[in-house]
Amino acid sequence: MTAPRSWWRQRAIVVLAITFVGLLVSAGVRSAPSVLMVPLQLHFGWDRATVSATSAVGIVLYGLVGPFAAALMMSVGIRRTMAGGLLLMGVATLASQWMTASWHYMLTWGVISGLGSGAVASVLGAAIVTRWFAVRQGLAMGVLAASTATGSLIFLPVLAWLTSAGAWLPVVRVVGVACLVLVPLVLLFMPEHPRDVGARRFGEDRDVPQATPIAARASMLFAFDVLRRAARVPTFWLLFGTFFVCGLTTNGLVGTHLIAYCGDHGIAPVAAAGLLSTMGLFDLVGTTASGWLTDRYDPRRLLVAYYGLRGLSLIVLPFCNFGPASLGVFAVFYGLDWIATVPPTLALATRAFGTREAPIVYGWVNVGHQLGAASAAFGAGLVRQIFGRYDPAFMVAGAFGVIAAGVLIMSIAHSGSRRAGMPA
Repeated sequence: MTAPRSWWRQRAIVVLAITFVGLLVSAGVRSAPSVLMVPLQLHFGWDRATVSATSAVGIVLYGLVGPFAAALMMSVGIRRTMAGGLLLMGVATLASQWMTASWHYMLTWGVISGLGSGAVASVLGAAIVTRWFAVRQGLAMGVLAASTATGSLIFLPVLAWLTSAGAWLPVVRVVGVACLVLVPLVLLFMPEHPRDVGARRFGEDRDVPQATPIAARASMLFAFDVLRRAARVPTFWLLFGTFFVCGLTTNGLVGTHLIAYCGDHGIAPVAAAGLLSTMGLFDLVGTTASGWLTDRYDPRRLLVAYYGLRGLSLIVLPFCNFGPASLGVFAVFYGLDWIATVPPTLALATRAFGTREAPIVYGWVNVGHQLGAASAAFGAGLVRQIFGRYDPAFMVAGAFGVIAAGVLIMSIAHSGSRRAGMPA
């Protein structure tokens, strides 16, 4: 038994590594519009709201595709769905080299790239974790969720450097090629299921019955069927609402507008991108640690801390002097909490809805995340255009974070009072 178990552990590392890289590149694609914002304004004359609208559409589709992608992973397979998403992103971003109007940008980066990235998103991580891991699911999801931060860590400084002279074409070429290079890697080295390589899920002492695949033609209906059942459970709406706030306060606001916000204070794009990279570095630690904590503590209590601290940091940011010291402290503090919410959110979805349907439920919850992100991506750009500054947008987003923490506290208190009222 020792040899097969050792081989399974090695195979798990390969699967986790390929998924990590795929999510990393997808994160790079979704973060690229933040460094393209100013160059596109300078080159085409598009206003901030127009450019932000494309980011918002891409973010919404990124989330909306999630539950259907999760259903497709159960029918046509994880490998094909992942490869298809990477192919769509690569083709769309490379095609944008020839855009001449704002609707071209919307079609390539907003619609097509949004659809592709939705297939290579956190729902992919959820599907991999539930299919390949019987234990340590929180830690595995933490590692995969951290790839979003690592994508920013790797891509943003390079992309910002490529746009330092106002150029935008090098950016689309770099991210497009990165997506296409991964397609054969996924098709060749990503096993569909542990049983395909004679293995079991990580931590399984004995084999379990394999779930029956759903028909490919029924995958969309199955996603809606899962939503219909989940919508009757209060936990779903708690996760959906709090994840809306997560998107509102992270990639929709900070990920899309922080570089431009820093530019308003005289900070160069490369330096501002370095700030986001610092956040990415610390989120790599924070999200992985969050996965480890999720395996050991009540996920709801972790979420209270994450949302509360994140909200307070966003409220305080407009009052800082945007000097190196204050921004450095913000980057470290905020970075540790960037997407630490993902492992506990998936854990709560798995406990409430079971291993089979959890990825699809999580996909629907992630729709809430992306709706929040899209609201912030477009709303913050509109606020900047109307008021000439970003401060109100950051303070409102921070207030939502504090409110989310309060709602979770009430949920914990309510469930505790129900248990206390039950007969022994």
